[in-house]
Order: sequence, then structure tokens, then C-alpha cells
Amino acid sequence: MAKKLSKNITGANAKVDKNKIYSIEEAIKAIKEASFEKFDTSIEVSFNLNLDTTKAEQQLRGAIILPNGTGKVTKVLVIADPDDLTKAKTAGADETGSLENLGTLIKDNKLNFDYIVTTPSTMPQLAKFGKELGPKGLMPNPKIGTVAEDVAKAVENIKKGQVEYRTNNDGLINLSIGKKSFSDEAILENFKTIYDLIKGKKPLTIKGEYILGISVATSMGPGVKVKK
Repeated sequence: MAKKLSKNITGANAKVDKNKIYSIEEAIKAIKEASFEKFDTSIEVSFNLNLDTTKAEQQLRGAIILPNGTGKVTKVLVIADPDDLTKAKTAGADETGSLENLGTLIKDNKLNFDYIVTTPSTMPQLAKFGKELGPKGLMPNPKIGTVAEDVAKAVENIKKGQVEYRTNNDGLINLSIGKKSFSDEAILENFKTIYDLIKGKKPLTIKGEYILGISVATSMGPGVKVKK
């Protein structure tokens, strides 16, 4: 298996020019042609930003709805008062419940969700589960729309294709912008949406170049550089 994978990677690498800076349109075609995955692989983008993430004002985090979604089926749990739970279920929440229900899910190791949504009034009590939710990336946060008065709207946004963006310690933002099966036009539209957002989020304290580099790749395929 290792030898076969190595052969696949070698073949894929030969189909792209590591030294070339592609237009995004060229890049999408190139990584699709180089893809060897036998499944409908994700298309991922990476932004290398000139940020000092030790400074709070240079830590970028939020959420955006991609016009064509990511192709991923997202599971959402809503923890709130009974009236809100009814609305959330109608909006498409996969599961709803109380704080007691959340405790049971944690105890039974059944937190198989991508997001947990709650209301501002419920959040203080839910925070006691921070040790269990934090490491899994499930702690609700108003910055990404998972702490909201309107939980139904929050669920709808997530189901429409909302993605979270967040800089890591190295100033990188990595996220999916679709699947290989998406049309080039759909991937391009998703890319431009997140590109425009990140470009507009440049902190005022940044001096000099802000976007240092951009690359796109399939999940296991080679990355190619994209014009900024």
C-alpha cells in the first residue's frame, strides 16, 4: 500500500509545476487533473498571512457562508430552552436537547457532531462542559455564530455551507472550498468569497505585505501556488 501511494503521489507531483504561480482558474484545473484519490476528495485552500498571532488584534476568526457550500454533510446539535429547540429542529438540527442531555451524550461518548449551537442565556451553564467540548472544537462561540438568539437561523446558516476560518499559530488559514465533483465555476466562486473576506480583514496594525501566499490542493494531492 505504501509503495502504491508513493507511486500515486509521484505521478501527481509530475502533473503540476511547483515553481509556477497559477491563476486560480488554472490552479483548480491543475489540482483536479493531478488528483488520484478514489473518492470525492475535498478541495482545500491555504492562506499564509503576515500576522503576529500573539497579538489579539491579529488573530482572525469567524464564519462565512460559501455560496456553493463545501459538499460536506454537517451534523448540528442544539442545546437550548424547549421553545428554541422546536424551532431548531424545524430548521434542520440533527439533534436537540437540554444541558442534561448534553451531559449524557458526553458521558456516553456520543458527541458525533460538527457544531453545537446554543443561546446567550444557556451559554453560561453550558460553559461547565468546557473541558470536554474545547478539545473537540465543539464549544459554542459567538464569533462563528454558534451562540445566537436565533438558533434556527444559526442552524440554517451552518446547513447552507457555513465554514469557520481561523488563523493557527503560524498565521495560516486552511479550509475546504468544495469537492472535486464541484464544477470549476462553483469552486472559483467559493474561493473568491473567502479571498475577499480575508483580504478585507487585514488588521490596521499590519505593516507591509499582508497575504504572503496562497495555495490550493486536494486532500492528498500536491498543492499549487495561486496568484494573490
